Amino acid sequence: MLAVAGELPERDADRFAVEMKWDGVRAVAYVSAESVQLFSRNDREITVSYPELQTLAAAAGHDVVFDGEIVSMDDLGRPNFGRLQSRMHVVDPAKARRLSEHEPVSYLLFDVLRIGTETVLHVPYDDRRALLERLDIQGKFLEVPPSFTGDPQHAMQASREAGLEGVVCKRRDSGYSPGRRSADWIKVKHQRMQEVVIIGWEVGTGRRAEGIGALLLAVHVDGELRYAGQVGTGFTERALADLCRRLEPLATTRAPVRDAPSDVVSVARWVRPELVGEVVFGEWTADGRLRHPSWRGLRDEKFASDVVRE
Repeated sequence: MLAVAGELPERDADRFAVEMKWDGVRAVAYVSAESVQLFSRNDREITVSYPELQTLAAAAGHDVVFDGEIVSMDDLGRPNFGRLQSRMHVVDPAKARRLSEHEPVSYLLFDVLRIGTETVLHVPYDDRRALLERLDIQGKFLEVPPSFTGDPQHAMQASREAGLEGVVCKRRDSGYSPGRRSADWIKVKHQRMQEVVIIGWEVGTGRRAEGIGALLLAVHVDGELRYAGQVGTGFTERALADLCRRLEPLATTRAPVRDAPSDVVSVARWVRPELVGEVVFGEWTADGRLRHPSWRGLRDEKFASDVVRE
């Protein structure tokens, strides 16, 4: 179930619970007494990348399906999406085990979808939350973050003071709708962020000569992929090297969008629109471009076809 971007509910605030918004990777956990299987938002199994989360099997004690967020905490206990990038793409079990010792992640559980053989998708949020808390999940790398009721402004302010991304307001009488983006969940962020599809790149200059100078971006608007500008800041050298490696096999001579400006078309190195990333930005311009975007990282757990302007 996905949230829509919006504002804090005011008129009917008492009908919503508020959770902190965690800056990580969404994951559904299928738990049995022996093992844990983790699946990303685009239904890709990511179990091997996070071996430390196998502790959830013993903590749960029986078959159950959870929804939650995998996060990497910094030294101040705040989610650090940049640090999580080093864990997200690991498919070698030995490397994943080594990383889990030095750069461990945590799984923050915020919903329960099935207990034993009984689905609870239709159960209202308040009751699912009570079920989750009664399961009493405790253990290293595991946490059930609090849910708040009352004035959502207080929770929003608390998230800002804690250095978090924002909040998610969830309608207390709503069920869980898998695969749907629903107004029953509203995400409110302190910074404007946008998922983007990478459609190409421009060659850099100076120390980036012959490499990526800026990524060309697009989002879906009314069902059509449209040019959304370019981003040339926020990259680490490691991120640029990884992007080069992953974009090279996607090279194409055909522009994936029809509305790219002529000055961009003349220098663009196009790629098939398959990779998804995320940027933080100032605002949307009148012609549908991202103003002052800065790169945050790749989002492998998301489909390009799902990226829409928020």
